[in-house]
Amino acid sequence: MAKVVVGMSGGVDSAVAAYLLKEAGHEVIGVTLRTWEADDGSVSRCCEISDAQAAAWKIGIEFHSFNCLREFKEAVTGPFITEYLRGMTPNPCIECNRYVKWEKLLHAAQVLEADYVATGHYAHVVRLANGRFSVKRADDARKDQTYMLYKLTQEQLSRTLMPLGDYSKDEVREIARRIGLEVAEKPDSQEICFVPDDDYAGFIEKNISNPLFCSGEQGAGTDCGGTVVNLPGEGNFVDTEGNILGRHKGIIHYTVGQRRGLGLPLGYYVYVSEIRPDTNEVVVGKEDAIMHKSIICRDVNYMGLPDLNPGEKASLLVKIRYHHEAKPATLEALEDGRAKVDFEDAVRAPAPGQSAVFYDEEGCVAGGGIIESAT
Repeated sequence: MAKVVVGMSGGVDSAVAAYLLKEAGHEVIGVTLRTWEADDGSVSRCCEISDAQAAAWKIGIEFHSFNCLREFKEAVTGPFITEYLRGMTPNPCIECNRYVKWEKLLHAAQVLEADYVATGHYAHVVRLANGRFSVKRADDARKDQTYMLYKLTQEQLSRTLMPLGDYSKDEVREIARRIGLEVAEKPDSQEICFVPDDDYAGFIEKNISNPLFCSGEQGAGTDCGGTVVNLPGEGNFVDTEGNILGRHKGIIHYTVGQRRGLGLPLGYYVYVSEIRPDTNEVVVGKEDAIMHKSIICRDVNYMGLPDLNPGEKASLLVKIRYHHEAKPATLEALEDGRAKVDFEDAVRAPAPGQSAVFYDEEGCVAGGGIIESAT
């Protein structure tokens, strides 16, 4: 039996994870990371301390909270704004898992002299025959969260437990009801935790002047003397041939693959196929313009698959967004930590800034990277 720090968000999943570990005989400590606080004092759905503390008391475990507001801005919200200004569609939850949640939970484990950290993610932590750690798809495919975890390091995974991989959401809620947890019926969060109204553009407009969200030599999310980027204004919608079709309200309002809300009365459906921040243009086209057979990924992290040398290839299954069925593809390692993915069949709307996650035939994450471009 081990001493385990459990990251408790205030939701039902992490609370039940803590309960299951305690029932298994571990010494469990609940920890909530305070990651985001809005100007009005409201907190994100990932750090509702009062609910987490109440669940910990009900389960009968020790509880602590740790402040990591600045780390969250530096690693998550700052880059989120900067990527949108570059015409990308970032996935902040992936960055948070790698650079905030696991880093801070492992720090808490060190302070509290714990052996492992644990979360309420629906996934399995496994050690493969090659000796590497990976995350494997949860038994409940509808709730599987392995896509969001591909950036975790071998060191982080080696000290991580995920007790919900064997359970469905219904089973988790039933356990919570049975032991009397008040969060048993608490709804799942469907949005980015720091943008609860899903208004990404509004969040960027409100926060772009914050020096923590500036761009400069030190990079996004650092205090670089208050130098801030300018909010891009209106520009032109153009077709793939460069013809002007109308005016858009700012590139931060659009993402590749988008059809609704364009306001272009062309008499036929068009989709955003490219965002050009340098010229402040949004390119639109018919559906075939967003179908691609190849993508280039940057910042590749190999997980279950050992690092590939440039030119080496692997046959894998690849997801290009969270709600996407993994498709057969060939991965080829390139220079500078990049990789090329060639799909057997064209995939729809791979968006720069989103992540492509690579799986083996057993459903284990081989690695992943951020989509840089598509052809």
